[in-house]
Amino acid sequence: MIRHSLLATAILSAASFASLPASAETADPLVGNPVITEMDDDVRRFCSNIADAARDRRYALQRAELETLQKEVDARIALLEERRAEYEEWLQRRNDFLEKAENNLVEIYSRMRPDAAAERLAQVHMELAAAILMKLETRKAGVILNEMDTKAAASLTSIMASATRRQDPS
Repeated sequence: MIRHSLLATAILSAASFASLPASAETADPLVGNPVITEMDDDVRRFCSNIADAARDRRYALQRAELETLQKEVDARIALLEERRAEYEEWLQRRNDFLEKAENNLVEIYSRMRPDAAAERLAQVHMELAAAILMKLETRKAGVILNEMDTKAAASLTSIMASATRRQDPS
């Protein structure tokens, strides 16, 4: 009931303010008005009473937003883990294939005649030729190197020697 009377008084004061001449409007009629001062106190009390609730609500909204963001991050992490697992599987299949192909290639060269193997190895990339020779039995690799051109055999021997070093040559 008091608030209704305060509101009615404020409305009457505002109405009387509106009916004042223009020169009176420049002066602040609200200063010193006991009704407005009580209303200011009510407003301050109201604001201070809801400040904690407003802060709690703001924190709740921020927490909900953070939880949403956390779920999105977790979903992205799960997707990345899935893709990483797919990549590791693909890499393992690739390495298995390369190992089989390499073993088959070494097997092919081990069954070739030494002069034919020397001729073919001289035509492939030097590092590949050196890798194949290193996987062959030493006796077979020696015979193939003996059949090769001396410069090619020396280059291959140099590559094979640097590959067997325990320390990085660079």
